[in-house]
Amino acid sequence: MYKKIIKRFMDIIGSFGLIIGLSLLLILIAFLVKITSKGRVFYCQRRIGRDKKEFCILKFRTMKSTAPGDVPTHLLQNPEQYITKVGKFLRKTSLDELPQLFNILKGDMSLVGPRPALWNQYDLIEERGKYGANTVRPGLTGWAQVNGRDELPIPLKAKYDGEYIKKMSFLFDISCILKTFYCVLKHKGVKEGVCEVKKLYEEGTGNWG
Repeated sequence: MYKKIIKRFMDIIGSFGLIIGLSLLLILIAFLVKITSKGRVFYCQRRIGRDKKEFCILKFRTMKSTAPGDVPTHLLQNPEQYITKVGKFLRKTSLDELPQLFNILKGDMSLVGPRPALWNQYDLIEERGKYGANTVRPGLTGWAQVNGRDELPIPLKAKYDGEYIKKMSFLFDISCILKTFYCVLKHKGVKEGVCEVKKLYEEGTGNWG
């Protein structure tokens, strides 16, 4: 009942309420993005949704128009050269993710779930398939997000996503949301540039249990 009906109802009410409540903030951010750098206000990126169907995720644009497309920031060498001044603040506070409330309202995403993979993150998509994590709507936040976010190597991130699928419930979703606020306030797990933890894992020097 929760997974099929109540969760979607919560997503609709929650996203609509937040869009209305944060409307002035959304307008202000859009204005600042537009006047401080050339380019569009929103950034549309191909992501993988439920049942591995592609959709366009929305974000406030935080990078210059010269930045490479479809490349995770943590895989860029010296990403600071591409990030705008306003974008740096938006990323640090995760405010760049707010437009995804419209993705949730539309039905592409959920408030809580595995973060949507890039269309070309084949390794992450494959790993998630082992845990059934590709069968649910991706989330604005999720269990992996509050347990490391950018610091997590792909196998561990997929494992956390699998744990979420098993534990999915009203109380567990509320717990993820509350922990997200804490992580955002503390800026936990946000890494720009090449992720050192990821490098350790790829080099075989990381121990993830």
